[in-house]
Amino acid sequence: MEAPTDQVEHSKISTSLEVEQIDVDLFRSVNLFRPPRARGVFGGQVISQAIASAMQCVDSAFGLHGYFLLGASPAAPVIYFVERLRDGRSYSTRNVKAVQNGQTIFQLLCSFHMPEPWQPIYQWPMPDVPKLEECELEEDLFRRRAMDDGIDEKRKELYLMYAAARADGPIAVRRASWTREENGLLTSMFWMQARTGRSERYEAPFQKCILAYMSDLNFLTIVWDTLNLKRIPGGSDALAMSSTLDHSIWYYDDDFCCEDGLLYVVCVNCPRAGDGRGVAHGKLYNRVGKFVAVTCQEGVVRADRRGPERKGKL
Repeated sequence: MEAPTDQVEHSKISTSLEVEQIDVDLFRSVNLFRPPRARGVFGGQVISQAIASAMQCVDSAFGLHGYFLLGASPAAPVIYFVERLRDGRSYSTRNVKAVQNGQTIFQLLCSFHMPEPWQPIYQWPMPDVPKLEECELEEDLFRRRAMDDGIDEKRKELYLMYAAARADGPIAVRRASWTREENGLLTSMFWMQARTGRSERYEAPFQKCILAYMSDLNFLTIVWDTLNLKRIPGGSDALAMSSTLDHSIWYYDDDFCCEDGLLYVVCVNCPRAGDGRGVAHGKLYNRVGKFVAVTCQEGVVRADRRGPERKGKL
């Protein structure tokens, strides 16, 4: 079944993460979104909805690891099955299977941990970047680039499409810094801020769902940039495909607010990207420099190049 032509991203994060309980440990998506030019539903939304489902079956902080198995269509709901694997004094474990049209599209393993604030603490310091208010919104950046003199129509159309998607989305994204070291290590930093549409603050568990949604934005793109792949179709150096294989988040704070803004520091912190795959690492800080979470993602990143023909299914 094809996605509806009027499918758009909801501008309020609460709507994007909403799930409906239909039985004990069984939940269903309410809204799904496929980004422009994407192969399926936005991965961050599937992750966050799976977490929202799991959190209704346990009461504590957590870390998680998820595998994307198939792309999901926004035209049919996703069903989330929560399996209670273990309940201990400090840790509880939940497995969430996301199913659409009878096929498992995503598998999430959550390790819920009761906070231990009395334990010793160490963190990497937050990089020195401009404040959130000093950084340009991505939709404004894309609109400005679309108005550059001499820009070709295909690139202009692409920029305007990205600008509209960012303006209508539930997360405001602002670019803070972009650096490439002599060894090729590329680091990009973004301020991300949830658009809630309500004045009261959400509780910590829901903030972690919002962070999960944020964590898949502008993440795997660091691998494209490291490999110098262009986003405009055409040529052997153009990006032909990008898709997440797995995604991990480790939360290290229970007192942060995504509406206030988080700095997302993303890099390709591995010795090699190739064979159509790459790994990205991320760190998230709140405005005062407190370390909030660690992220890691491996994904398929392919250039528009043809290899030898292969027989049979892979």
